[in-house]
Amino acid sequence: MTPVEPVDETTAEALLRRWIGLDPGTVGPAAIRRAVRKRMAVLAETDAERYAARATVDPLERDLLVEEVVVAESWFFRDPQVYGFVRRFICDRVANRDRQAVRVLSVPCAAGEEPYSLAMTLLDAGLEPGTFVIDASDVSRAALERARAGRYTANAFRTNDLAFRDRWFRTEQGSSVIDPTVHDAVRFSWGNLLDESFTATALAAGRAPYDVIFCRNLLIYLTPAARAEAERAIDALLRPDGLLVLGAAEPPIMKGAWVPAGEGSVFALRRGVDGFSSIGRPARRGTRGESLPGTRPGSPAVRPSETPAGEAATRTPSAQAGATVPRPSAGPSVGPAPGSATASAAALHLAIRRANELANQGRTSEALEVCAEHQRSAGPTPEIYFLMGMIHQSAADHDAAQDCFHKTLYLDAAHADACLALALLAGQRGDARLAELYRRAAARVIARRGDQ
Repeated sequence: MTPVEPVDETTAEALLRRWIGLDPGTVGPAAIRRAVRKRMAVLAETDAERYAARATVDPLERDLLVEEVVVAESWFFRDPQVYGFVRRFICDRVANRDRQAVRVLSVPCAAGEEPYSLAMTLLDAGLEPGTFVIDASDVSRAALERARAGRYTANAFRTNDLAFRDRWFRTEQGSSVIDPTVHDAVRFSWGNLLDESFTATALAAGRAPYDVIFCRNLLIYLTPAARAEAERAIDALLRPDGLLVLGAAEPPIMKGAWVPAGEGSVFALRRGVDGFSSIGRPARRGTRGESLPGTRPGSPAVRPSETPAGEAATRTPSAQAGATVPRPSAGPSVGPAPGSATASAAALHLAIRRANELANQGRTSEALEVCAEHQRSAGPTPEIYFLMGMIHQSAADHDAAQDCFHKTLYLDAAHADACLALALLAGQRGDARLAELYRRAAARVIARRGDQ
Protein backbone atom coordinates (compact mmCIF):
# COMPACT_ATOMS: atom_id res chain seq x y z
CA MET A 1 0.00 0.00 0.00
CA THR A 2 1.39 3.40 -0.96
CA PRO A 3 1.94 5.57 2.15
CA VAL A 4 -0.05 8.77 2.43
CA GLU A 5 2.13 11.84 2.11
CA PRO A 6 0.41 14.68 3.99
CA VAL A 7 -0.08 18.13 2.58
CA ASP A 8 2.72 20.46 3.50
CA GLU A 9 1.94 21.87 6.94
CA THR A 10 2.30 25.46 5.79
CA THR A 11 -0.14 24.87 2.93
CA ALA A 12 -2.76 23.31 5.22
CA GLU A 13 -2.35 26.06 7.78
CA ALA A 14 -2.74 28.73 5.10
CA LEU A 15 -5.94 27.12 3.85
CA LEU A 16 -7.44 26.94 7.34
CA ARG A 17 -6.35 30.48 8.09
CA ARG A 18 -8.08 31.70 4.96
CA TRP A 19 -11.24 29.60 5.34
CA ILE A 20 -12.02 29.93 9.02
CA GLY A 21 -9.53 32.46 10.40
CA LEU A 22 -7.80 29.77 12.47
CA ASP A 23 -4.56 30.67 14.20
CA PRO A 24 -2.70 27.37 13.66
CA GLY A 25 -0.71 27.84 16.85
CA THR A 26 -3.86 27.49 18.96
CA VAL A 27 -4.44 23.90 17.89
CA GLY A 28 -0.90 22.82 17.09
CA PRO A 29 0.63 21.37 13.92
CA ALA A 30 -0.01 17.78 15.06
CA ALA A 31 -3.77 18.29 15.02
CA ILE A 32 -3.64 19.76 11.52
CA ARG A 33 -1.42 16.94 10.25
CA ARG A 34 -3.81 14.33 11.67
CA ALA A 35 -6.77 16.02 10.00
CA VAL A 36 -5.09 16.15 6.60
CA ARG A 37 -3.86 12.56 6.81
CA LYS A 38 -7.33 11.34 7.70
CA ARG A 39 -8.99 13.10 4.78
CA MET A 40 -6.33 11.92 2.34
CA ALA A 41 -6.72 8.35 3.58
CA VAL A 42 -10.50 8.50 3.17
CA LEU A 43 -10.07 9.65 -0.41
CA ALA A 44 -7.27 7.15 -1.07
CA GLU A 45 -5.23 10.15 -2.14
CA THR A 46 -1.44 9.85 -1.83
CA ASP A 47 -0.38 13.00 -3.62
CA ALA A 48 -0.23 15.99 -1.30
CA GLU A 49 -0.40 18.62 -4.02
CA ARG A 50 -3.45 17.00 -5.63
CA TYR A 51 -5.25 16.92 -2.28
CA ALA A 52 -4.43 20.56 -1.58
CA ALA A 53 -5.75 21.54 -5.00
CA ARG A 54 -8.94 19.58 -4.46
CA ALA A 55 -9.56 21.03 -0.99
CA THR A 56 -9.02 24.52 -2.39
CA VAL A 57 -11.73 24.26 -5.06
CA ASP A 58 -14.14 21.70 -3.57
CA PRO A 59 -16.39 23.28 -0.89
CA LEU A 60 -17.49 19.86 0.38
CA GLU A 61 -13.92 18.66 0.92
CA ARG A 62 -13.08 21.98 2.52
CA ASP A 63 -15.91 21.51 5.01
CA LEU A 64 -14.88 17.92 5.73
CA LEU A 65 -11.30 19.01 6.47
CA VAL A 66 -12.58 21.74 8.76
CA GLU A 67 -14.71 19.12 10.54
CA GLU A 68 -11.55 17.19 11.35
CA VAL A 69 -9.84 20.22 12.87
CA VAL A 70 -12.73 21.56 14.90
CA VAL A 71 -14.68 19.45 17.36
CA ALA A 72 -18.08 20.11 18.93
CA GLU A 73 -17.49 20.04 22.68
CA SER A 74 -19.83 21.78 25.11
CA TRP A 75 -22.50 21.08 27.67
CA PHE A 76 -25.75 22.55 28.92
CA PHE A 77 -25.59 25.58 31.21
CA ARG A 78 -21.85 25.90 30.99
CA ASP A 79 -21.08 28.85 33.32
CA PRO A 80 -24.61 29.15 34.80
CA GLN A 81 -24.03 32.76 35.90
CA VAL A 82 -23.90 33.78 32.25
CA TYR A 83 -27.46 32.60 31.67
CA GLY A 84 -28.70 34.28 34.83
CA PHE A 85 -27.21 37.59 33.69
CA VAL A 86 -28.66 37.31 30.18
CA ARG A 87 -32.04 36.19 31.53
CA ARG A 88 -32.38 39.42 33.51
CA PHE A 89 -31.30 41.50 30.51
CA ILE A 90 -33.81 39.84 28.17
CA CYS A 91 -36.70 39.80 30.64
CA ASP A 92 -36.23 43.51 31.23
CA ARG A 93 -36.17 44.14 27.49
CA VAL A 94 -39.33 42.07 26.91
CA ALA A 95 -41.12 43.94 29.70
CA ASN A 96 -40.28 47.31 28.11
CA ARG A 97 -41.04 46.39 24.52
CA ASP A 98 -44.35 46.48 22.68
CA ARG A 99 -44.77 43.20 20.77
CA GLN A 100 -41.33 43.19 19.12
CA ALA A 101 -39.50 39.93 19.90
CA VAL A 102 -36.06 40.02 21.49
CA ARG A 103 -33.53 38.60 19.02
CA VAL A 104 -30.52 36.50 20.03
CA LEU A 105 -27.65 35.09 17.96
CA SER A 106 -25.47 32.18 19.11
CA VAL A 107 -22.34 31.82 16.95
CA PRO A 108 -20.65 29.38 17.00
CA CYS A 109 -23.42 27.21 18.42
CA ALA A 110 -21.79 23.75 18.13
CA ALA A 111 -24.34 20.97 18.82
CA GLY A 112 -26.91 23.37 20.26
CA GLU A 113 -26.15 23.17 23.98
CA GLU A 114 -25.73 26.94 24.33
CA PRO A 115 -28.81 28.20 22.45
CA TYR A 116 -30.98 25.46 23.98
CA SER A 117 -29.72 26.43 27.45
CA LEU A 118 -30.77 29.99 26.80
CA ALA A 119 -34.19 28.89 25.51
CA MET A 120 -34.74 26.80 28.66
CA THR A 121 -33.63 29.74 30.80
CA LEU A 122 -36.15 32.09 29.20
CA LEU A 123 -38.98 29.57 29.28
CA ASP A 124 -38.22 28.87 32.94
CA ALA A 125 -38.44 32.62 33.54
CA GLY A 126 -42.04 32.53 32.24
CA LEU A 127 -41.47 34.10 28.83
CA GLU A 128 -43.72 32.93 26.02
CA PRO A 129 -41.92 31.42 22.99
CA GLY A 130 -43.01 34.25 20.69
CA THR A 131 -41.40 36.92 22.86
CA PHE A 132 -37.87 35.87 21.86
CA VAL A 133 -36.14 34.45 18.78
CA ILE A 134 -32.84 32.55 18.92
CA ASP A 135 -30.75 32.09 15.77
CA ALA A 136 -27.83 29.66 16.01
CA SER A 137 -25.06 29.15 13.43
CA ASP A 138 -21.90 27.08 13.09
CA VAL A 139 -19.45 26.02 10.38
CA SER A 140 -19.70 22.39 11.44
CA ARG A 141 -22.49 20.70 9.52
CA ALA A 142 -22.13 17.58 11.66
CA ALA A 143 -22.62 19.63 14.83
CA LEU A 144 -25.69 21.29 13.32
CA GLU A 145 -27.19 17.91 12.48
CA ARG A 146 -26.82 16.87 16.12
CA ALA A 147 -28.32 20.16 17.26
CA ARG A 148 -31.37 19.77 15.05
CA ALA A 149 -31.83 16.17 16.22
CA GLY A 150 -31.86 17.37 19.84
CA ARG A 151 -30.56 14.02 21.19
CA TYR A 152 -27.81 14.13 23.81
CA THR A 153 -25.64 11.77 25.84
CA ALA A 154 -24.39 12.15 29.41
CA ASN A 155 -21.47 14.41 28.42
CA ALA A 156 -23.87 17.29 27.80
CA PHE A 157 -25.06 17.24 31.43
CA ARG A 158 -22.07 18.22 33.57
CA THR A 159 -23.45 20.83 35.97
CA ASN A 160 -24.30 20.06 39.58
CA ASP A 161 -27.92 21.17 39.18
CA LEU A 162 -29.64 18.91 36.63
CA ALA A 163 -33.24 19.82 37.46
CA PHE A 164 -33.57 21.31 33.97
CA ARG A 165 -33.07 17.85 32.50
CA ASP A 166 -36.12 16.57 34.36
CA ARG A 167 -38.19 19.47 33.05
CA TRP A 168 -37.10 19.69 29.46
CA PHE A 169 -35.92 16.26 28.30
CA ARG A 170 -37.36 12.80 27.89
CA THR A 171 -35.39 9.54 27.84
CA GLU A 172 -35.39 7.58 24.63
CA GLN A 173 -33.11 4.62 23.88
CA GLY A 174 -30.43 5.76 26.28
CA SER A 175 -30.39 9.35 25.05
CA SER A 176 -32.00 12.52 26.37
CA VAL A 177 -34.28 14.10 23.80
CA ILE A 178 -35.08 17.79 24.13
CA ASP A 179 -38.68 18.94 24.53
CA PRO A 180 -40.32 20.27 21.33
CA THR A 181 -41.04 23.63 22.96
CA VAL A 182 -37.33 24.23 23.52
CA HIS A 183 -36.37 22.71 20.18
CA ASP A 184 -38.72 24.98 18.25
CA ALA A 185 -37.42 28.09 20.03
CA VAL A 186 -34.06 27.85 18.20
CA ARG A 187 -33.42 28.25 14.45
CA PHE A 188 -30.22 26.54 13.28
CA SER A 189 -28.34 27.36 10.09
CA TRP A 190 -24.88 26.87 8.63
CA GLY A 191 -22.84 30.04 8.67
CA ASN A 192 -19.40 31.56 8.99
CA LEU A 193 -19.25 34.83 10.89
CA LEU A 194 -16.11 35.80 8.96
CA ASP A 195 -17.90 35.72 5.61
CA GLU A 196 -19.29 39.09 4.57
CA SER A 197 -22.37 37.30 3.31
CA PHE A 198 -23.18 36.12 6.84
CA THR A 199 -23.78 39.67 8.06
CA ALA A 200 -25.34 40.91 4.83
CA THR A 201 -27.82 38.03 4.69
CA ALA A 202 -28.86 38.41 8.34
CA LEU A 203 -29.51 42.13 7.90
CA ALA A 204 -31.30 41.72 4.56
CA ALA A 205 -33.55 38.97 5.94
CA GLY A 206 -34.52 41.07 8.95
CA ARG A 207 -32.98 38.65 11.46
CA ALA A 208 -30.49 41.29 12.57
CA PRO A 209 -29.76 43.53 14.35
CA TYR A 210 -29.71 41.35 17.46
CA ASP A 211 -30.37 42.33 21.06
CA VAL A 212 -27.90 39.73 22.34
CA ILE A 213 -24.99 37.98 20.63
CA PHE A 214 -23.30 34.93 22.18
CA CYS A 215 -19.83 34.50 20.66
CA ARG A 216 -18.01 32.56 23.34
CA ASN A 217 -14.54 31.06 23.13
CA LEU A 218 -14.09 31.75 19.45
CA LEU A 219 -11.85 34.84 19.35
CA ILE A 220 -9.02 33.13 21.23
CA TYR A 221 -8.63 30.71 18.30
CA LEU A 222 -8.49 33.34 15.57
CA THR A 223 -5.63 35.20 13.93
CA PRO A 224 -5.45 38.95 14.69
CA ALA A 225 -6.86 39.72 11.23
CA ALA A 226 -9.73 37.27 11.72
CA ARG A 227 -10.45 38.73 15.16
CA ALA A 228 -10.80 42.15 13.57
CA GLU A 229 -13.18 40.71 10.95
CA ALA A 230 -15.23 39.01 13.66
CA GLU A 231 -15.47 42.22 15.66
CA ARG A 232 -16.60 44.15 12.60
CA ALA A 233 -19.29 41.56 11.96
CA ILE A 234 -20.44 41.64 15.59
CA ASP A 235 -20.54 45.43 15.51
CA ALA A 236 -22.79 45.36 12.44
CA LEU A 237 -25.06 42.61 13.78
CA LEU A 238 -25.61 43.94 17.33
CA ARG A 239 -28.11 46.66 18.21
CA PRO A 240 -26.53 49.87 19.59
CA ASP A 241 -27.92 49.01 23.04
CA GLY A 242 -27.30 45.28 22.69
CA LEU A 243 -25.40 42.81 24.86
CA LEU A 244 -22.32 40.87 23.73
CA VAL A 245 -21.45 37.66 25.61
CA LEU A 246 -17.88 36.34 25.22
CA GLY A 247 -15.65 33.77 26.87
CA ALA A 248 -13.95 34.78 30.10
CA ALA A 249 -10.58 35.39 28.44
CA GLU A 250 -11.95 37.29 25.45
CA PRO A 251 -13.15 40.78 26.49
CA PRO A 252 -9.58 42.17 26.35
CA ILE A 253 -9.34 40.98 22.73
CA MET A 254 -12.07 43.39 21.63
CA LYS A 255 -10.61 46.65 20.34
CA GLY A 256 -13.71 48.80 19.98
CA ALA A 257 -15.61 50.98 22.43
CA TRP A 258 -16.83 48.19 24.70
CA VAL A 259 -17.37 48.32 28.45
CA PRO A 260 -18.43 45.68 31.00
CA ALA A 261 -22.20 45.29 31.02
CA GLY A 262 -22.17 45.12 34.81
CA GLU A 263 -19.57 45.42 37.54
CA GLY A 264 -19.81 41.73 38.26
CA SER A 265 -19.74 40.75 34.60
CA VAL A 266 -16.71 38.81 33.46
CA PHE A 267 -18.36 37.78 30.20
CA ALA A 268 -20.80 40.46 29.03
CA LEU A 269 -19.96 43.69 27.23
CA ARG A 270 -21.96 46.60 25.91
CA ARG A 271 -21.00 49.60 23.86
CA GLY A 272 -19.69 52.62 25.72
CA VAL A 273 -18.92 56.15 24.62
CA ASP A 274 -15.54 56.12 26.33
CA GLY A 275 -15.16 52.37 26.69
CA PHE A 276 -12.25 50.21 25.64
CA SER A 277 -9.54 52.08 23.84
CA SER A 278 -7.71 50.44 20.98
CA ILE A 279 -5.51 48.62 23.49
CA GLY A 280 -8.34 47.42 25.69
CA ARG A 281 -8.62 49.89 28.57
CA PRO A 282 -11.96 49.63 30.40
CA ALA A 283 -13.78 52.90 30.87
CA ARG A 284 -14.65 54.22 34.28
CA ARG A 285 -18.36 54.02 34.72
CA GLY A 286 -20.52 56.25 36.77
CA THR A 287 -23.37 53.80 37.26
CA ARG A 288 -23.29 50.59 39.15
CA GLY A 289 -24.05 47.43 37.17
CA GLU A 290 -25.88 44.39 38.42
CA SER A 291 -23.93 41.44 39.77
CA LEU A 292 -24.12 38.04 38.16
CA PRO A 293 -26.96 35.89 39.47
CA GLY A 294 -26.09 32.23 39.63
CA THR A 295 -29.46 30.53 39.52
CA ARG A 296 -32.49 30.37 37.31
CA PRO A 297 -35.60 31.09 39.40
CA GLY A 298 -39.16 30.38 38.39
CA SER A 299 -41.00 27.41 37.05
CA PRO A 300 -41.13 26.38 33.39
CA ALA A 301 -43.70 28.06 31.20
CA VAL A 302 -44.37 24.72 29.55
CA ARG A 303 -43.69 21.52 31.46
CA PRO A 304 -42.87 18.33 29.55
CA SER A 305 -44.85 15.27 30.49
CA GLU A 306 -41.93 12.93 31.03
CA THR A 307 -39.00 13.05 33.40
CA PRO A 308 -35.87 11.70 31.76
CA ALA A 309 -32.79 10.19 33.25
CA GLY A 310 -30.99 11.56 30.28
CA GLU A 311 -27.62 11.95 28.71
CA ALA A 312 -25.97 14.22 26.04
CA ALA A 313 -23.49 15.60 23.40
CA THR A 314 -20.25 17.60 23.17
CA ARG A 315 -18.22 20.55 21.68
CA THR A 316 -15.27 22.96 21.80
CA PRO A 317 -14.75 26.52 20.45
CA SER A 318 -13.98 26.88 16.84
CA ALA A 319 -11.47 28.60 14.82
CA GLN A 320 -14.00 30.35 12.87
CA ALA A 321 -16.71 32.73 13.34
CA GLY A 322 -19.68 30.62 13.14
CA ALA A 323 -17.76 27.46 13.76
CA THR A 324 -17.17 24.89 16.39
CA VAL A 325 -13.91 25.02 18.31
CA PRO A 326 -10.56 23.76 17.08
CA ARG A 327 -9.47 20.50 18.62
CA PRO A 328 -6.54 21.17 20.98
CA SER A 329 -3.49 19.20 19.95
CA ALA A 330 -3.03 18.05 23.54
CA GLY A 331 -5.62 15.31 23.14
CA PRO A 332 -9.28 14.39 23.04
CA SER A 333 -11.83 16.94 24.11
CA VAL A 334 -14.25 14.63 25.84
CA GLY A 335 -13.48 14.00 29.49
CA PRO A 336 -13.57 10.71 31.36
CA ALA A 337 -16.82 8.85 31.57
CA PRO A 338 -19.12 9.42 34.55
CA GLY A 339 -18.37 7.09 37.45
CA SER A 340 -14.60 7.26 37.12
CA ALA A 341 -14.21 10.51 39.06
CA THR A 342 -12.06 9.02 41.84
CA ALA A 343 -9.64 7.31 39.47
CA SER A 344 -9.50 10.42 37.27
CA ALA A 345 -8.71 12.64 40.25
CA ALA A 346 -5.93 10.29 41.34
CA ALA A 347 -4.45 10.20 37.84
CA LEU A 348 -4.61 13.99 37.64
CA HIS A 349 -2.88 14.33 41.01
CA LEU A 350 -0.08 11.95 39.96
CA ALA A 351 0.41 13.74 36.62
CA ILE A 352 0.64 17.14 38.30
CA ARG A 353 3.06 15.86 40.94
CA ARG A 354 5.32 14.18 38.38
CA ALA A 355 5.29 17.18 36.04
CA ASN A 356 6.15 19.48 38.94
CA GLU A 357 9.05 17.25 39.95
CA LEU A 358 10.46 17.28 36.43
CA ALA A 359 9.97 21.02 36.02
CA ASN A 360 11.75 21.70 39.32
CA GLN A 361 14.68 19.64 38.01
CA GLY A 362 14.82 21.81 34.90
CA ARG A 363 13.52 19.00 32.68
CA THR A 364 10.95 21.21 31.01
CA SER A 365 10.31 19.13 27.90
CA GLU A 366 9.72 15.99 29.96
CA ALA A 367 7.37 17.84 32.30
CA LEU A 368 5.32 19.11 29.36
CA GLU A 369 5.21 15.61 27.88
CA VAL A 370 3.78 14.25 31.15
CA CYS A 371 1.05 16.90 30.90
CA ALA A 372 0.42 16.13 27.24
CA GLU A 373 0.21 12.41 27.91
CA HIS A 374 -2.39 13.00 30.64
CA GLN A 375 -4.40 15.16 28.27
CA ARG A 376 -4.29 12.44 25.62
CA SER A 377 -5.51 9.77 28.02
CA ALA A 378 -7.97 11.72 30.18
CA GLY A 379 -8.94 14.75 28.10
CA PRO A 380 -8.20 18.45 28.63
CA THR A 381 -8.41 19.80 32.19
CA PRO A 382 -7.92 23.35 33.47
CA GLU A 383 -5.42 22.10 36.06
CA ILE A 384 -3.13 20.59 33.44
CA TYR A 385 -3.40 23.55 31.08
CA PHE A 386 -2.61 25.92 33.95
CA LEU A 387 0.43 23.87 34.96
CA MET A 388 1.62 23.80 31.35
CA GLY A 389 1.24 27.56 31.26
CA MET A 390 3.38 27.95 34.37
CA ILE A 391 6.04 25.64 32.94
CA HIS A 392 6.13 27.59 29.66
CA GLN A 393 6.27 30.84 31.61
CA SER A 394 9.25 29.63 33.67
CA ALA A 395 10.98 28.74 30.38
CA ALA A 396 10.28 32.28 29.09
CA ASP A 397 7.99 30.97 26.34
CA HIS A 398 5.38 33.63 26.95
CA ASP A 399 3.31 32.98 23.84
CA ALA A 400 2.86 29.30 24.71
CA ALA A 401 2.13 30.24 28.33
CA GLN A 402 -0.55 32.72 27.29
CA ASP A 403 -2.18 30.12 25.05
CA CYS A 404 -2.33 27.62 27.93
CA PHE A 405 -3.79 30.19 30.32
CA HIS A 406 -6.47 31.09 27.74
CA LYS A 407 -7.37 27.40 27.44
CA THR A 408 -7.50 27.19 31.24
CA LEU A 409 -10.12 29.93 31.27
CA TYR A 410 -12.01 28.25 28.45
CA LEU A 411 -12.38 25.14 30.60
CA ASP A 412 -12.81 26.99 33.91
CA ALA A 413 -13.95 30.59 33.57
CA ALA A 414 -13.61 31.07 37.35
CA HIS A 415 -9.88 30.23 37.42
CA ALA A 416 -8.58 33.33 39.19
CA ASP A 417 -4.95 32.18 39.03
CA ALA A 418 -5.12 32.03 35.24
CA CYS A 419 -6.47 35.59 35.16
CA LEU A 420 -3.60 36.71 37.41
CA ALA A 421 -1.07 34.87 35.26
CA LEU A 422 -2.41 36.64 32.16
CA ALA A 423 -2.22 39.92 34.05
CA LEU A 424 1.45 39.25 34.78
CA LEU A 425 2.18 38.45 31.14
CA ALA A 426 0.40 41.59 29.98
CA GLY A 427 2.41 43.63 32.47
CA GLN A 428 5.67 42.10 31.27
CA ARG A 429 4.75 43.13 27.74
CA GLY A 430 4.18 46.68 28.90
CA ASP A 431 0.39 46.61 28.58
CA ALA A 432 -0.51 47.95 32.02
CA ARG A 433 -4.12 48.59 31.10
CA LEU A 434 -4.72 45.03 29.90
CA ALA A 435 -2.97 43.73 33.00
CA GLU A 436 -5.33 45.75 35.16
CA LEU A 437 -8.34 44.35 33.32
CA TYR A 438 -7.22 40.78 34.02
CA ARG A 439 -6.56 41.67 37.67
CA ARG A 440 -10.09 43.04 37.96
CA ALA A 441 -11.48 39.85 36.42
CA ALA A 442 -9.57 37.80 39.01
CA ALA A 443 -10.84 40.04 41.79
CA ARG A 444 -14.43 39.55 40.66
CA VAL A 445 -14.00 35.76 40.66
CA ILE A 446 -12.49 35.82 44.15
CA ALA A 447 -15.23 38.14 45.42
CA ARG A 448 -17.93 35.79 44.12
CA ARG A 449 -16.30 32.88 45.88
CA GLY A 450 -16.41 34.81 49.11
CA ASP A 451 -20.15 35.36 48.69
CA GLN A 452 -20.89 31.66 48.26
